[in-house]
Amino acid sequence: MAWDDKETKVWLDGKFVEWKDANISLLSHVVHYGTSVFEGIRAYSNENGVAVYRLEEHVQRLFDSAKIYKMDIPFTQEEIAEAILETLRVNDLGGCYIRPIVFRGYGELGVNPLGCPVNVAIAAWEWGSYLGEEGMANGVDIGVSSWRKPAPDTFPTLAKCGANYMNSQLAKLEALDNGFDEAIMLDYEGHVSEGSGENIFLVEGDKLYTPAMSSSNLKGITRDSVMTIARDLGYEVIEETISRERLYIADEVFFTGTAAEVTPIRSIDHRTIGIGRRGPVSEKLQTAFFDIVEAKVEDKYGWLTYI
Repeated sequence: MAWDDKETKVWLDGKFVEWKDANISLLSHVVHYGTSVFEGIRAYSNENGVAVYRLEEHVQRLFDSAKIYKMDIPFTQEEIAEAILETLRVNDLGGCYIRPIVFRGYGELGVNPLGCPVNVAIAAWEWGSYLGEEGMANGVDIGVSSWRKPAPDTFPTLAKCGANYMNSQLAKLEALDNGFDEAIMLDYEGHVSEGSGENIFLVEGDKLYTPAMSSSNLKGITRDSVMTIARDLGYEVIEETISRERLYIADEVFFTGTAAEVTPIRSIDHRTIGIGRRGPVSEKLQTAFFDIVEAKVEDKYGWLTYI
């Protein structure tokens, strides 16, 4: 992940500034306590132009996350949505990744955040497949992490909060140390939750299973899209508690997420999953998803907002 910092402009608190000038104080609350909520959003370039994927839902989740952490965003949802679109226009971006972030800035130090201002920034850059093009086609190798997701009375996992991702970092680093591409995390009771930054699905016969929201997982927007597409293709989609061993004997397993999109999993804990590469259901869902965002078929769900 990189972008040209000589040319890029960042939207910061209502105005565009050069990337090099988009700075915050070392004593900002977010630096010391991780007080931020954020979104990851993709835009796709297709024959109709450049479209942001599920813009309204991403902005709504950003505001929901901020509400959970008592951060009053000093802009409306409509203003943030328009600022996202304008960030792409100003930077003349096509397909790209967009990062809006709301954080507590410099005011005073201490755990109490209320004396610190709430700042908002939006950056965007070109970013390919999160787990690699080869992984999108043939699958990735995954390990179940020894680090678990927090219980519901510790960190609110419905909030996409910066501090929460320290937990994800531990799982990701452990996975890389062990030679895996990514981690699967269990919840506080030992049931399957999600990846370090992705939701997860299992295919068993003609049914799809995904962990229920009680498993300390993020309410993913691409997760919702895949569930919608799958049901329209005739698959039954079931949200339930999933035990670890079901991962190993599933016909297929795949990740979903804004960054990961639809990424098949070929092995878990050195056990081959299904046919050991992208399976037929994963491929159908992947194709259907990209057909929509690449404007190869009608966007009947209204998921694309053109800039």
